[in-house]
Amino acid sequence: MSKLQTLDKRQHRAADLIAPSELLKAQDIANMLDTAVKIPFIGVRVGLDFLVGLIPGIGDSLMLFMSLRIVYLGRKLGVPKALQTRMLRNSLIDYGLGFIPILGDIVDLFYKANKKNVRIMERWWVGQNKPEIDKLAAQQLADWEAKQG
Repeated sequence: MSKLQTLDKRQHRAADLIAPSELLKAQDIANMLDTAVKIPFIGVRVGLDFLVGLIPGIGDSLMLFMSLRIVYLGRKLGVPKALQTRMLRNSLIDYGLGFIPILGDIVDLFYKANKKNVRIMERWWVGQNKPEIDKLAAQQLADWEAKQG
C-alpha cells in the first residue's frame, strides 16, 4: 500500500469522527455568549451574555433566546431528554439570575450556562462514540510510533 493510500485511509477514519455540525455550532455560540472577550486587568472572559445582559430586562431575554438555540441544537443532535432538561434548567437559572440588579450581573461573570450546556453535549457525544474515538487514537499512536522507529 502506498503512503498516499495510507494517508487517505487515515484521513477517512478521522473524517468519520469529526464532531457533528450541531455540536460545532453550539460550541461557537457558547464561546460567543460566554467567553468572547477577556476583561483587561481582571483576566475574566465574558461574552455577549454578560454585555447584552447589562441592558435591563430586554438584554437577558435576548440572551435567553440565544441560549435556547444551544438547547435546540442538543435536541437536534439527539441528546436524551434528561440532559436536555438539565440544559434548559441551566439556561433558565442564568436568565433568572439576570433579573437581580447588580448581583445578577456579577454572578453572570462566573456562571457560564452556555459553556455548561455545551459540555453536557460534548460528554454525551463522546460517550456515544467512545469505541470509535479510542480506536482512532490507538491507530494514530501506532502510526506515530511507526514513524519514530
